[in-house]
Amino acid sequence: LLQHNYPMHLDAVFCAFRSYDMVHYGTLQSAETGEGYGDYLIVGISKHKGPPVFTQQERYKMVRAIKWVDELVEGAPYVTTLQTLDKYSCDFCVHGDDITLTVDGKDTYEDVKKTGRYRECNRTQGVSTTDLVGRMLLMTKAHHSNIVRTASSDYQQHTDNFGKGPRGSSPWTGVSQFLQTSQKIIQFASGQEPQPGDTIIYVAGAFDLFHIGHVDFLEAVHKLSEKPYIIVGLHFDQEVNRYKGKNYPIMNIHERTLSVLACRHVSEVVIGAPYTITKDLLDHFKVDLVCHGKTEVFPDRGGYDPYAVPKKKGIFRTVDSGNSLTTDNIVQRIIKNRLLYEARNQKKEAKELAVIQAIKSREEEKAKERTQAVA
Repeated sequence: LLQHNYPMHLDAVFCAFRSYDMVHYGTLQSAETGEGYGDYLIVGISKHKGPPVFTQQERYKMVRAIKWVDELVEGAPYVTTLQTLDKYSCDFCVHGDDITLTVDGKDTYEDVKKTGRYRECNRTQGVSTTDLVGRMLLMTKAHHSNIVRTASSDYQQHTDNFGKGPRGSSPWTGVSQFLQTSQKIIQFASGQEPQPGDTIIYVAGAFDLFHIGHVDFLEAVHKLSEKPYIIVGLHFDQEVNRYKGKNYPIMNIHERTLSVLACRHVSEVVIGAPYTITKDLLDHFKVDLVCHGKTEVFPDRGGYDPYAVPKKKGIFRTVDSGNSLTTDNIVQRIIKNRLLYEARNQKKEAKELAVIQAIKSREEEKAKERTQAVA
């Protein structure tokens, strides 16, 4: 413990995120749950083997921005061993209930499970990398919060077919419906009010597919004050679709809320913020500064500048984060590698189905043995 300067009473937890190639609230909740198991959370990121969405360095920076993460291990081994836990002075490791396998079909946590140094959290229902990739490729709007999914919709066909192999669907790789609850928001929110001397900074936008471009912008905003209190205003899905078009946002308002709340630079989120920043909004939150990045500012429904009021008050500032990555860029990366993603998902799902069948057969065999013993 001393080599990491942990207080001696802390329980150190190792949470393996594997490649961490897409950011969504399911992965973020794994971090929040992992942190809840102990006092110090170390996250291991392995090198990505498939078609990448984010570069290795982008993934590292994204994970460091998660507010529950205390330390990051770059290039962590894919198989978590006792040696890995001991090296980083970890009491145990945490992973979801979806199984991860080596190329020869072995459980990557087999060793630590045998020694009782493994904890498991439930897989977060409602989103997966498979789901998000499918939304981008199919260009549907059925994931928006104001649209009801129907059995005949393109989106339903995506959930049935995208990445599915010929032998069926794995419960780990498959897609499920996201249901927002107040408890989820409470888990992610900081719950802290602005303190005397804080500079209250307001930023607004879609913050869709929360990515490294957003992190760099929020980090730059955070550096504008010694005691920043950053409030992020998130626009409703219908509003984002009005000014972004196509099938944006890729993530609906509920998903985007949790993604932004997980960022260590964010203090509060306004869910469904008005597109035009009004005097009432500035007064209500006692805003000292309003910031926007270098991206294009679309006019409001009346054709006016949504930042006219803060500009007139002299509290508007354009912030250059030095990162030009946008959600559009990420979508283009996905489209470019579409066939590779589909092949990767099908291969992963086939391996998982084989494990499920093996587990089922073993349970049936044990039940048969118990029945024979009783007879």
